[in-house]
Amino acid sequence: MSKLTISTQFDSGSIEVVSLVDHRDIQLRIKPDNASEFAQWFHFRLQGAVGLPTQLRFLNAGKSAYPDWYGYRVVASYDRQHWFRIPTEFDGQVMTASVTPVANSIYFAYFEPYSYERHLDLIGFAGESDKVELEHLGNTLDGRDMTLLRITDELAPVPLGKKKKVWLTARQHPGETMAEWFIEGFLERLLDVDDPVSRVLLSKCCFYVVPNMNPDGAARGNLRTNAAGANLNREWQNPSMSHSPEVFLVREKMLATGIDLFLDVHGDEIRPYNFVAGCEGNPGYSDRLHKLENAFKAAWMAISPDFQDVHGYEKEAPGQANLTLATNWVGQQFDCLAYTIEMPFKDNADLPDEEYGWSGERSKKLGAGVLSPILAMVDQVR
Repeated sequence: MSKLTISTQFDSGSIEVVSLVDHRDIQLRIKPDNASEFAQWFHFRLQGAVGLPTQLRFLNAGKSAYPDWYGYRVVASYDRQHWFRIPTEFDGQVMTASVTPVANSIYFAYFEPYSYERHLDLIGFAGESDKVELEHLGNTLDGRDMTLLRITDELAPVPLGKKKKVWLTARQHPGETMAEWFIEGFLERLLDVDDPVSRVLLSKCCFYVVPNMNPDGAARGNLRTNAAGANLNREWQNPSMSHSPEVFLVREKMLATGIDLFLDVHGDEIRPYNFVAGCEGNPGYSDRLHKLENAFKAAWMAISPDFQDVHGYEKEAPGQANLTLATNWVGQQFDCLAYTIEMPFKDNADLPDEEYGWSGERSKKLGAGVLSPILAMVDQVR
């Protein structure tokens, strides 16, 4: 039998090995983010267990940042391209995942990873289009690029100054990798020259897209924070270049362009549904914004059974919104339709998939589908 080994020395790799003596009882601990106490993300490679019934025990799962692991299943892959779910149990403290590997090398992760290399490939793909202008906003604390994609049809009869300004940001919380999968699907459809929805939208809108708001946290294997330990989605009222340059740089650009519609893409660790959270708690929330929110949700539900509006967050009381969150700050600052999009780490309970659960591919399709409600709203948002 080969020696059991676990490695994490790759993009977003993260786990602590407690015991690696017996393949039937591999003991692990989920590591916290590099500069904070959030502990939820894991991503590692196991070698030496081919053909052996293997149990992975996450000893501190019950003390993680979001300890409701009920209904969750670990994702695994042999080739890092095709990810599937494996049987997983949770007793309130320890989470146990079981698999008999059919190859010597197998990867495990909290959710299907989205690597920095794939992020760069996505930007490269988009940059090949004559509808896309890539803008370097600045650098993160680890020196990575903050890249903005400005996307529109410059030859359309609607002048640029009259076009609706639509912003999408994703992955403020780096472990929520489904958010960048969503953006990949969105961009692939938006840049499809044969898609009539994208053609109309690009004639009427100028899109501003940040595919990964937190590239440092993503590469480091963090769940919620950047290299300095900042939860970027609590930095929007007062960001700084020393603590949260990612938000500072993007916010400055937003103030320069203005916003008519804003979508901030996330993942939810607990709820097995796709849903949105709006700005009803903002001091400036109005009946106009309420109607826009309802119309957007209705348009999305009309075209996607994967989206629903029954299960989600409790609505905030009037005037009680936390304006450090991106959606609330943008909605208040620009008096515009602003939504946080949430996707599950578990599965969509309305349309469950036994083999894959909620996945990168399903996230991509949801991202592609969001063009339809944007089209339905484009003439109403201002």
